[in-house]
Amino acid sequence: MKKILIVQILIFVCLGLYAQETNELGNVLSQISEISDIQKLTSSAYKEKYVLKFSQQLDWKNAQNGNFLQRIVVCFRGFDRPTVLVTEGYSASYALRPNYREELSEMYNANLVVVEHRFFEESAPKNLDWKFMTVSNSASDLHHVREVFGKIFKNKWISTGISKGGSTCTYYRAFFPKDVDITVAYVAPISRNVEDGRHEKFLQKKVGTKEEREKIWDCQREFMKRKPQLMKLLDVYVKEQNYKFYLPLTEIFDYMVLEYEFSLWQWGTSIKTIPSKGESDKVWFDYLVEMVGPDYFAYPSEYLPFFYQAIRELGYYGYSLKNIKKFSSLKTTKDYVKKIMVSEDMRGVEFDKTVCKFTEKFLKQNDPTLIFIYGENDPWTASGVANWLNCKKKHNMEVFVQPRGSHLSRIANMPNNMKEQITSKLDNWLK
Repeated sequence: MKKILIVQILIFVCLGLYAQETNELGNVLSQISEISDIQKLTSSAYKEKYVLKFSQQLDWKNAQNGNFLQRIVVCFRGFDRPTVLVTEGYSASYALRPNYREELSEMYNANLVVVEHRFFEESAPKNLDWKFMTVSNSASDLHHVREVFGKIFKNKWISTGISKGGSTCTYYRAFFPKDVDITVAYVAPISRNVEDGRHEKFLQKKVGTKEEREKIWDCQREFMKRKPQLMKLLDVYVKEQNYKFYLPLTEIFDYMVLEYEFSLWQWGTSIKTIPSKGESDKVWFDYLVEMVGPDYFAYPSEYLPFFYQAIRELGYYGYSLKNIKKFSSLKTTKDYVKKIMVSEDMRGVEFDKTVCKFTEKFLKQNDPTLIFIYGENDPWTASGVANWLNCKKKHNMEVFVQPRGSHLSRIANMPNNMKEQITSKLDNWLK
């Protein structure tokens, strides 16, 4: 009986010590004035994990314009560990998952700070004043996070992001070059206009093999030849889903077919997935919707904040009608982003090239500890830095392009020789 009592006491003490240990970061976070609404999360990968709200200025040029609360997820491995700052371009809700892991955090047993982008989901101000949705303000948000959390995590910092998040961390590094020790930007476009212009040429002449490109173009033409039958199915589908569009559905169909080519290459989908011409209209319709859901062109859209950024500073891609012009009712795709993706009150916004010019100049004239990772077949690579950034004379910055890679290119799936070069650089910078 005495032995059982002693064991129970030991278990109780151990549990108490464990509880104390697992609140180590939580106790620190609760003392920071900018932080509120702290909630502890379950994690299978980190000692402690929290989601919280962080007070940010709405306008970093004028504090009198007020503040908003930005959602941040913090994953803890130790105060002596490096910290990875994920510069999300959209919502950060995925980071709430108990099994969420991030590549660099796993590689270096690092803490993780995931910052939801301003104006998305729970980081949207109560009054959406779009004039404050700028790259400069976004970079300053990250700078403020780095300043405050840098008082907690004093080891080295790595900023990273994927796709729009990769663009975000590149802009952040250009605006605040000394904030972090390392930047790893995955599949990051640095676009030069609302419809950049480089993607169409890439898809027409550079991506994949000639045979693959022709197979895809033939698939697009097959969609268009079947348009009358597929439109009947699409009409039923969008009514069931209650989708609304700024353009007639017959034009939305043509844009779905145009987007199909971009989507297939972006995600590395095999051309073997293309149905045979002997398959039914239903099979062809299901395939199109699987590859390009009509919701992408529908409103209201959760991605409206991004498309506003696209027409104002970030840019996007255009479409070439060449492959389907013979079958399409579209006369032009010019300004489609404004016509389809944003509300009417936003369509007068003029594109400002200041940010892309500033960032390109920074990358050309400096040599930050920055690694770019792209996929060779990813259309976003056309507007990335891989085609114009010469790193031969630079000691730090380097661009890696995964052969036949897609928008899913990461360090883990790079060829061994590239993976070794990347990790060697990272290891050296983290010493």
